[in-house]
Amino acid sequence: MAGTTAPWASQKAYRTYRSAYGPKYKIQPNIGGWTIKATTKLWVSPDPRWDGLTLAGFGASAGFFALFFFGEVPIVRKDILSKVPFIGERFIREIPASDNPF
Repeated sequence: MAGTTAPWASQKAYRTYRSAYGPKYKIQPNIGGWTIKATTKLWVSPDPRWDGLTLAGFGASAGFFALFFFGEVPIVRKDILSKVPFIGERFIREIPASDNPF
């Protein structure tokens, strides 16, 4: 049994076959699946009135999420959320005297 290898042994690495007559494929550079062409479509549109609207929507959504995700952090609650008109009182948290250890 000389010259036989175990089936679980690592196999020799082979390159993918590319025909000389087939199409020449190139992988587009991307970051997280976003190509340059896809990202330029986010803020470049044929109608100049709509430039940046998509990014503004994503930015506003991300900001809203971040604000309320970190809303339980005391410094965020005190410095930012308590100063919002009409709903700021909801974020003011005072410790009752019965919970004060001193």
